[in-house]
Amino acid sequence: MGGEDASGVGGWRRVLRRNRTLWIVALVAVASLVAGLLVGRLLLTPDASSADAPEPGLVTAPVEFGPLSNDVTLRADVGYADAVEVKLDTSAITGAAVVTGQVPEVGATLTPLSIALEVVGRPVIVLPGGLPSYRTLRYGVSGPDVLQLKQALTSVGIGVGDVESNVFDGATAAAVGELYAQAGYPVPPPEDGAVEGVRTAEEGVRAAQAGVAEAQQALNEAGAGPSAVETWQADVKVAAAQQAVANAQAAGEDVQQAQWDLQTAQLEREQLHAAKDTGAQRAALESARAQVASADQALEEARQKALPYLPASEVLYLTELPRRVDAVDVERGSVLSGAAMTVSGATVRLTGAAAEADAALLKVGAEGTFALPDGEPHRAVISKLEAGKDSASRWEVLLDPDPLTPEQISQLQGENVRVTLAVGATDGEVLSVPLAALTAGPGGESRVEVVESDPREGDEAKTRLVVVEPGLAAKGAVEVTPVEGKLAEDDLVVVGR
Repeated sequence: MGGEDASGVGGWRRVLRRNRTLWIVALVAVASLVAGLLVGRLLLTPDASSADAPEPGLVTAPVEFGPLSNDVTLRADVGYADAVEVKLDTSAITGAAVVTGQVPEVGATLTPLSIALEVVGRPVIVLPGGLPSYRTLRYGVSGPDVLQLKQALTSVGIGVGDVESNVFDGATAAAVGELYAQAGYPVPPPEDGAVEGVRTAEEGVRAAQAGVAEAQQALNEAGAGPSAVETWQADVKVAAAQQAVANAQAAGEDVQQAQWDLQTAQLEREQLHAAKDTGAQRAALESARAQVASADQALEEARQKALPYLPASEVLYLTELPRRVDAVDVERGSVLSGAAMTVSGATVRLTGAAAEADAALLKVGAEGTFALPDGEPHRAVISKLEAGKDSASRWEVLLDPDPLTPEQISQLQGENVRVTLAVGATDGEVLSVPLAALTAGPGGESRVEVVESDPREGDEAKTRLVVVEPGLAAKGAVEVTPVEGKLAEDDLVVVGR
C-alpha cells in the first residue's frame, strides 16, 4: 500500500519535472485571471443610482483669446512649372533625322537663342513663342507664324523692319540671316537651282540693257540729219545747175533742160534737209526697254528665291523662357522620333487638388504655407484654380512659392507636401468659444452660459447668461463678442450637462 503511494508520488514528480515550463505558464495565467477579476471588482464604476455615485457636474470649456482662422488643407506635388514634351517637325529633312550634337544635360536651362539640339548638322534654335513651328517660312509667305517670328526676333534685339506686318519680306529675310549668325551657323542653303537662276537672270538683264543701247544708237543715227559733206555736195549741185541755166540763156540756147536740172538739184537738197521718219527706231527702243524691265523682274524673283529662310525643323518656340530640361529622350547618333526632351519652367510650382467644396472657398491670390525640409513654414500663393472635367473631378490648384534656394529646390523636387490655406481669419486676436457653447435665447439672440462657481456642483452651480454676437467659425470654435454681460479669457462656459 505504501509502495503504491510512493510510486504515485514519484510519477507526479516526473510529470512536473518534464513539463515544468508548461506548468509555470499555466500558474501565471490563473494568477493573472484572479488578479484581473479582483481589480475589476474594486474599480467598477458605481451605479448612478447607488448612494456612493458622485453628482453629475457641468461640462465646461474655457473662453479662448487669440487669432482664429478657417483653413483648407490639401496635398501638393513640388516640381517645375508647365512641363511639356518637345517634338520637332522633321518632315522637310531628306533622309534620317539623325541627332548630330548639342544634346543638353538634364537640368540645363534653355534661353532665347539657345541651341536645343543639332539634327543633321543643323541647329534647332530656341525662340520665345506659343505657336509651334509647322511650315518653312520664306520670302512672300504671310500669317500668324510670320508675325510670331518677327516678334521673337525683335525681343532678342534683331531688327525686322515692320514688326506689325505678318508678311515675310526682305527685311525679315535679312533678320533671319542675322539670327543664324548669332547662333553660329550658316543660313540654310538655297533650294536647288536658286543660285543658277540668279546668274541666268543677271545675264538676261545685261543682254536686255545691251539691246537698249543698240536701239538708242539706231534712233540717234536716224534723227541726226545730213552730214556737212552731204550738205556741201547738194549745194554744189544746185549752184552748178544755176550756172548751166545762166550759160544757156547767155548763149541764146534752149534753157528748158537746164531749168529742169536746176529744179531737180534743188528738190534733192530740200529732201536732204527734211526731217526723217524715226518711228521704227523709237518702237525698237521701247521694246528693248520693256525687255530690260522684264529681265529686272526676273532677277528680283530669282534673288528672292535665294534669300535666307527659316525651315520648320530649325526653330523651337517655347513660352515663359527660360526653361529647364527635365528629361532627354535622345542621344547623339540616334534618329529623332517622337519627343526629343521634356522641359519645364525654370520656376518651382506646387500642384495640388481640392474637392469642389474646398475649392469654392479658395481664390487666386490666396496665401498658404507649407513646410520646408527643415520644418520651417514657407509661403505660397495660388496662381491658378481650374475645375475638373466633370462634376465629380477634383479642382486643380497651382501655387507659386516664395523664392527658394537651390538647395531647398533640390530637396523639395518631386516631394508631396501639405499646404494649409487660410480661407477666413479674424482681424487680430478675438474671444472664442466652442460651437456647442452657443445657445439661442427667446428672441433668437445668441448667448453663452458662464459658470461662476464650481462646475462639479451641477445644476446647483452658479451661472450667468451673456448675450454675444457670433463671428467667424473655424475648427469647432466660434468668434464671440459680448453684447449684454461680461466675458473674458479663461471664463468657463457650459458646453454640456
